[in-house]
Amino acid sequence: MRIIRAADCRRMPWKNGGGETLEIAISPEGAGLDDFDWRLSMARVEAEGPFSLFAGVDRTLAILEGEGLVLTVGRRKPVRLTDRSAPFSFPADEATSSSLIAGPITDLNMMTRRGKVVHSMRRLTVTGVFDVASTARELLLFCRSGNFCVEAAGDQILGPHDTLHMRAVPAILRLRASRPADLFLIEIMAAAAAE
Repeated sequence: MRIIRAADCRRMPWKNGGGETLEIAISPEGAGLDDFDWRLSMARVEAEGPFSLFAGVDRTLAILEGEGLVLTVGRRKPVRLTDRSAPFSFPADEATSSSLIAGPITDLNMMTRRGKVVHSMRRLTVTGVFDVASTARELLLFCRSGNFCVEAAGDQILGPHDTLHMRAVPAILRLRASRPADLFLIEIMAAAAAE
């Protein structure tokens, strides 16, 4: 188990060179953009345009800050995403473009290598004592706003944009927050073909 502080994330250019991203965590450690099993990152989007393509990768995106964007994936109907929307999943190897609703946004991106691992991402609002049940192989808890602590992590406090990464996931993970904390829970499982 480890806590990844926002200040310790690695800043790097987008694959297509159109901006910058903060890499929060990647597996295996030290992997590059073409050979990771999974990757969690945060990006600032300041202009509309195409997304980077990642062959054989599935992606989930959530809006953290800003008014949001309209995402067009392949020939599908455009999807409007705001900071109140549920995380949106799509194939990262389909041509995808975005247009900003009203100014720059910051988003959270989770990507997994198809056929190796799969992931799910959901938003949680934690107040008081909150138990999370999980059967995941690995788990990431990203703090969007507020502060929370995890009993299994010795009650260390996580603040905005801090992330907890667990490889040995207990059946029940107990969280505590004295005031409402907005989190994203990302669960990572082996793909059926990889089991």
